[in-house]
Amino acid sequence: MLIWLASYPKSGNTLMRAMLASYFFSQDGKFNFELLPNIKQFPSNQFLKNLNIDIKNDDEVLKNYINAQSKFNKKKAIQFVKTHCGFNKVNGYSFTNFDITLGAIYIIRDPRNLVESFSRHYSFSIDQSVDFLINGLILPRNEKRPLTVVGSWRENFESWKSLEQSSRFLLVKYEDIVSNKRLTLKKILNFIKKLSGSNFLIDDEKIKNVCDSTSFENMKKMEENNGFIEAQIDEKTNKKIKFFELGPDVDRKDLVKSKNINKIEKHYKKELKYFGYI
Repeated sequence: MLIWLASYPKSGNTLMRAMLASYFFSQDGKFNFELLPNIKQFPSNQFLKNLNIDIKNDDEVLKNYINAQSKFNKKKAIQFVKTHCGFNKVNGYSFTNFDITLGAIYIIRDPRNLVESFSRHYSFSIDQSVDFLINGLILPRNEKRPLTVVGSWRENFESWKSLEQSSRFLLVKYEDIVSNKRLTLKKILNFIKKLSGSNFLIDDEKIKNVCDSTSFENMKKMEENNGFIEAQIDEKTNKKIKFFELGPDVDRKDLVKSKNINKIEKHYKKELKYFGYI
């Protein structure tokens, strides 16, 4: 069944995918970009095209989310899937259900720090990015993905947190991955083991290899040497935007005007306090 790796965009989901792909789909835990496709993203056009539906018809796409998931779901195996969608209904259609979904790992990140990265990744202005963060985001369809309803930063998190009542939910702070990757990965593996009832070995040496090989410096070097297929194209220059541009040591709040930081803090004061960000 499916274990979702869910997050608002640019919250560390790709790093999470890299860590889990290295652990579960390699012998030694050493990461390379070829491991990432073992954890695919949903929704994507590749899954929906197999249903013989019009992927340009947004209502038809939303109506067939669960149908598409049932096609690639392996009921007797753990299957990780990345998403930025909320765990809710859109136009009356559910994103997923418990016949397909085993649980979710949700990655949260300080919104004041993700907004600059989000802006650069999608070629939006900072003002636009803050507006999406607060009022809701819908990513338009392109050649890789159909319409993707993300919602606001709050809506996205709260929709997935609803799984907590059934013990199917693990919250992971991006900042904890950065500050103590080994401990955080071990916590995640223990959650997966308990959730799935699996008997896989939690191997400290493999965890060390995962953490070392998924360092920002190593992944940035990989992108520089070989490119990164998931990097977005800048529509103005028609060139790929570097995915691994600024490391976790950079405080991205310093790159955002104080008026926008203040706007985020005012709107999300309760959540920022809850997560220990202020």
